[in-house]
Amino acid sequence: MPSSVRLQEMIRVIRSARTQGEERGIIQRECADIRAQFRQGDNGERSHSLAKLLYVHMLGYPAHFGQMECVRLIASTRYSEKRIGYLGAMMLLDENQDASLLITNSIKNDLSHSSQYVQSLALCTLACMGSAEMCRDLAPEIERLLRASNSYIKKKATLCAVHIIRKVPELAELFTPSARSLLSEKNHGVLHGAVVLITELCEHNPGTLDQFRKAVPELVQIMKGLVTSSYSPEHNVAGISDPFLQVRILRLLRILGHNNDTASDAMNDLLAQVATNTDSSKTAGSAVLYETVLTIMDINSESGLRVLAVNILGRFLLNNDRNIRYISMTSLQKIVQTDHNAVQRHRGTIVDCLKDQDTSVKRRALELSLALVSAVNIRSMMKELLIFLSTCPPELRSHTTSGIFNAAERYHQDETVPNLIQLITTASELHCYTVHKLYRALVKDISQQSLVQVACWCIGEYGDLLLKGECEEIEPVQVTEDDVLDALETVLQSHMSSPATRGFALTATMKLSTRITDNVDRIRSIVSIYGSCIDLELQQRAVEYNALFKKYDHMRAAVLERMPVMDKNSPGHTNGDTSGEIKEPDPSKPKPVEAGLLLEPASQCYKTYLFQINAVHLNFLLIKESWTKNVSWFPQKYKAEMQKRCVYVHVVLTETVYEKNGLSLKIQCDKQTETEVTVTLIGSNSAQNDITNFTLQAAVPKSVQLQMKAPSGNVIPAHGLGQVTQTVVLNNPNKVSLKMRIRVSFSNQGAVHQDTVQIDSFPTQACQTSVSPL
Repeated sequence: MPSSVRLQEMIRVIRSARTQGEERGIIQRECADIRAQFRQGDNGERSHSLAKLLYVHMLGYPAHFGQMECVRLIASTRYSEKRIGYLGAMMLLDENQDASLLITNSIKNDLSHSSQYVQSLALCTLACMGSAEMCRDLAPEIERLLRASNSYIKKKATLCAVHIIRKVPELAELFTPSARSLLSEKNHGVLHGAVVLITELCEHNPGTLDQFRKAVPELVQIMKGLVTSSYSPEHNVAGISDPFLQVRILRLLRILGHNNDTASDAMNDLLAQVATNTDSSKTAGSAVLYETVLTIMDINSESGLRVLAVNILGRFLLNNDRNIRYISMTSLQKIVQTDHNAVQRHRGTIVDCLKDQDTSVKRRALELSLALVSAVNIRSMMKELLIFLSTCPPELRSHTTSGIFNAAERYHQDETVPNLIQLITTASELHCYTVHKLYRALVKDISQQSLVQVACWCIGEYGDLLLKGECEEIEPVQVTEDDVLDALETVLQSHMSSPATRGFALTATMKLSTRITDNVDRIRSIVSIYGSCIDLELQQRAVEYNALFKKYDHMRAAVLERMPVMDKNSPGHTNGDTSGEIKEPDPSKPKPVEAGLLLEPASQCYKTYLFQINAVHLNFLLIKESWTKNVSWFPQKYKAEMQKRCVYVHVVLTETVYEKNGLSLKIQCDKQTETEVTVTLIGSNSAQNDITNFTLQAAVPKSVQLQMKAPSGNVIPAHGLGQVTQTVVLNNPNKVSLKMRIRVSFSNQGAVHQDTVQIDSFPTQACQTSVSPL
């Protein structure tokens, strides 16, 4: 019976075994026969015996005793024996075994063999299990074969070179010159191997990027030829011409175009062509489009192209294949911070994916939905997420709940306190009743923070009515000045009081200094104590109130007088009724200037105001930032009152000079004379992850002297929760036109970003002073 039949017969018998024990017995008998064949020497049956042993190895049984037989067959002159020998070496040997070193010389000889098929066997074996030592010995031979005229050998030599670079990265320079010339080949197999080789070279040696960026036009032409080529049965897959080569080229273009404007510009048109002309109805087309999207998002592409990429991912969300929907949401999750508005257009489709039957798709849809929550869509998104929470799998409930809570905490503004205060101010006939009731509630329980805040506000405003004790609606109770101050001190000293509540209590105490007669010194003492408070907000209020007692005592009564009634229907007062969508401010429209006050976003300005503003939760005297945060909804007459009482205004303007990849860099003018300008560079982070290794470098004209102070740090917290500042002093004795170039460098999620900002004009300083009438 021929040997080939015996191999087939062995396979048939093993498969017909009814138990594992029976199979094991058959294997043991066959292994014994194979060992006997190996001991008999060259009887012409060794290759067939090794083939049977390889099948035994595939079943998971020990086959190590065949390793030396592989070495012998590789050294044979017969092609049939070499083929089995090399196959056995790839399956039974690895780089950690000494036997692998014995075949190095045989591989070297076969690489120079006259038969391309023998050369192919040697190349495949080296690419599969070549150790670092073997790669060093045989690398020159592989480099020689890269220049061979035979495309079949070139294809395998390029893949072998990839293995050598991975094993011995320092040998990459040996293959760099040959890799570029391979792009001129017409054979798709060689082109595929060349693109893989160049990709490997770029990843292991970034120094070669500039060299291979010169090949971008060639890669673009190859890709265009694939996109526009006519039908070719040899390369066509589901209507796409060689999608495997297209995907490899797109990945290489992504590496070459990253952080390089020239290379990115050269491939923008191609990417637009691929994105619009590739059919996504089949998996092959979807794969090409997906790689196109990743490339567009990773290079310095045009904004319109990025929107097109996001729209492609949006179409993927409608695909019946769950795998495609999953990778689409994974990609959208990565770009939602940089292209938020483009992703928002597909919010409805993303929310629909929450109803998918696959848990992994639901999880991705949940993460993306939470990332899309904003001040504009908070209500509609919360509705959808709460519906999902009621039906989601148990393993997703914790993540959903925490996401809803975080979104609500971030975007929902609790208006209970300001709405109740607004309601109280409008009911003037109930002021006496209200302050008595709230005072009693405050004395009884200070654990309910919202109620305590409203009570403190009312005591500060209507403390004189409380001390008179003349209230028709309730039983009269005599309250002394010490009683009221004791209650407020209790709030100030209680561990249950939040910083905001202490702010209300301190301001109420200050307001009482104009409503009582015998305990002003006690009030002054209380205020002075908090001038060294660890809480900066409370400390600032106390310091400013102390200044009012001393320097501005002559106008204290006017500044701390009772606030006018707030209009219920003024913009911003909804009393909880927000049936319409929340409107975000349009950044393209300039903010109005109110009665001579230069108003800028609070995050861009530092201000010091001395005026009375104890309305709602802005109940303190000197405000650093909150005026412009909240002044937009004040009634007109309330604004007028603020302007009337305004004593001193100092505004420092800022300008945004850089905004990209979540980083916002602003320049602020702190001090300006004829020959010197002091500016502060302020970096903030709107991304989901912290920015690290943040550094700034500046350059100015030679006639200008530059001094950069030490930065406040090099880590910018995510979600705008902190800033990094650095002060720069520019000495300009010749009074030339000031210009400055800033180099920005930072890391975000492991990716290093570097960019240059040109500043041709600086924000100016503005001051305005007015004195309130007495």
